[in-house]
Amino acid sequence: MQKTVIVGAGKGGSAILKMLMESAEISAVIDIDPTAPGILLAKKAGIPTGTDWRPFITADIELVVEVTGDEAVFNQIRKIAGKNTMMIPGSVAYMVSALLEEKEELIYKLRNETCKHELIFNSSGDGMIVVDTSGIVTVFNNSAESIFGLSKDEVVGKQVLDVIPTSRLPNILSSRKTEINQEHILENGTKIITTRIPLVDENGHILGAFAVFKDITEVVRLAEEITNLKEIQTMLQAIIQSSDEAISVVDEDGRGILINRAYTRITGLTEAQVIGKPATADISEGESMHMKVLETRRPVRGVAMRVGPNKKEVVVNVAPIIVDGKLKGSVGVIHDMSEIKSLNRELNRARQIIRTLEAKYSFQDIIGNSEEMTLAIEQAKLGAKTPATVLLRGESGTGKELFAHAIHNDSNRKFNKFIRVNCAAITESLLESELFGYEEGAFSGAKRGGKRGFFEEANNGSIFLDEIGELPANTQAKLLRVLQENEIVRVGGTKPVPINVRVIAATNINLEKAIANGTFREDLYYRLNRMPIQIPPLRKRKEDIPLLCERLIHKINQDYGRNVEGVSDAAVRKLMQYDWPGNVRELENVLGRAIIFMNYHETVIDAIHLPTFVGQTELRAGPVYQEGEKLPTLSVQLEKHEANIIRDTLVSVKGNKTLAAKSLGISVRNLYYKLEKLGIEVNGMQ
Repeated sequence: MQKTVIVGAGKGGSAILKMLMESAEISAVIDIDPTAPGILLAKKAGIPTGTDWRPFITADIELVVEVTGDEAVFNQIRKIAGKNTMMIPGSVAYMVSALLEEKEELIYKLRNETCKHELIFNSSGDGMIVVDTSGIVTVFNNSAESIFGLSKDEVVGKQVLDVIPTSRLPNILSSRKTEINQEHILENGTKIITTRIPLVDENGHILGAFAVFKDITEVVRLAEEITNLKEIQTMLQAIIQSSDEAISVVDEDGRGILINRAYTRITGLTEAQVIGKPATADISEGESMHMKVLETRRPVRGVAMRVGPNKKEVVVNVAPIIVDGKLKGSVGVIHDMSEIKSLNRELNRARQIIRTLEAKYSFQDIIGNSEEMTLAIEQAKLGAKTPATVLLRGESGTGKELFAHAIHNDSNRKFNKFIRVNCAAITESLLESELFGYEEGAFSGAKRGGKRGFFEEANNGSIFLDEIGELPANTQAKLLRVLQENEIVRVGGTKPVPINVRVIAATNINLEKAIANGTFREDLYYRLNRMPIQIPPLRKRKEDIPLLCERLIHKINQDYGRNVEGVSDAAVRKLMQYDWPGNVRELENVLGRAIIFMNYHETVIDAIHLPTFVGQTELRAGPVYQEGEKLPTLSVQLEKHEANIIRDTLVSVKGNKTLAAKSLGISVRNLYYKLEKLGIEVNGMQ
């Protein structure tokens, strides 16, 4: 605390002394008048006093308050005081004094106003509660004490829900809506009618909430005694008739005594068909819940049945009517299920649209009853229920993307995005920025504000990385970080972006061989290979060909506007003799080509409609190589076979690339890519 000397003990000095007594160490109070009010106050407090300030201004004094108003005195003290002594002139002191006086006057007025408000609040016969924005009770008047049976000390300053758990004032704070004349029953059984109002200032800021309420327990009791049965019945009928829910009431014998308009609308039955009739009169299918409740005296809920001549589907809730322990009948509420079912259909349709926009296929779209295919499907269903990375392995055309769609749609991420990325179709220079996005200015031509990559787009959903084995080395390293840390760094950025993405990868190359060749990272392989699923080629599950033909023909019919019914036995035998190096994709291509060249009156694909190479065993055997000759890789052989198929198709359609792409089941852009990749010349095929 600062050592302080006050010079001048008049009115201002006395006020300063009162102010500083609690926050500073008063060394002395000086005034030429020994009877000044500040001198008398200091003596009473045991503080040294004097009429000359000079002996008291020593080097250890830290603060001197000069309140005489004499400038000469101020200047003399400043000359004598040490360098570390702070001086407060009289003008400032007077200002502080005036402020203190004004403060005391305001406090006095506030106390008077508060007292008046408390008198007003406490003189009211209505209970009143006020809470601040935090739900803390600030006002609780005498009538509220009487109604709630709680004292002010138990309530004021407490959270309103802690002392009155059923209070709705917190709801008023959040909604800012007034509730007028609401009935409420307190925990002590008192019935009140209350109005709740939000307290809002002129700027629209919420200041709290206010409730005023009246005890109507006695009023209600008197009203119940005075009101006759006819008036009550009229009121009940008005309530029942205004309800949109169908309501029916029966007496203790199970005969109808009351229905509302909604009941007639839903069931199609009039009052003449129900009133005075047994409770079973409206039942089309099921037993009467009214009769069951009258027998058991227990309510029933959510019972499905059909009512009325139109056999309307409804759900029924029925409760007994018990007065003074005696069963007087039962009341039933009927809910129309047709609207709920319509909404469910709309919801399912919306979900189907979402799946069509994102992931198109489900496990129901995967055709195959063979042991190999069944095993792959079961593994995929198991993988869909876990967050683990799935690696789909299989030859080109076996349906790896179909499996990826199905895994996403069977997982808990099915309502989030499904992003498909063909790693081989994007150039190496663009792949990294497409996958991970880029920051503004990351490279020439970068968009202002940057761009989100595929991984950020797929956040909380799934990303399908097809042909994962074609990733360049630097992109493999970044993908490994994503799988390890669940975060990405944009191209040109430094800040990691957390993501939650399910990775489904697919490849048709031998990753183990790629690791040995140094083209694929071993650590990334172990991350991807957590749940490998081997999808069998078509030659290992030929028993599925008839089922596949049925599904593929249905799809081709829709695409080409045809009405082909199926495949003949001879054609099936021919299809079963071929090894299908292009797998299901090649089968679809062959069937599509056959349908294109069929006459419109033909409805069954026969062996004559199939290309000549299908069923030729010498083609399945493949070329013969000399001993010691280096054998071509599988990919090279597949490319040669794919080139032959594309050439045959182009010749059959006289070089029309659009029709050829449609026949092959690929896009025109993809056809051009394959023509360039395989070095196929189109000139001369017309």
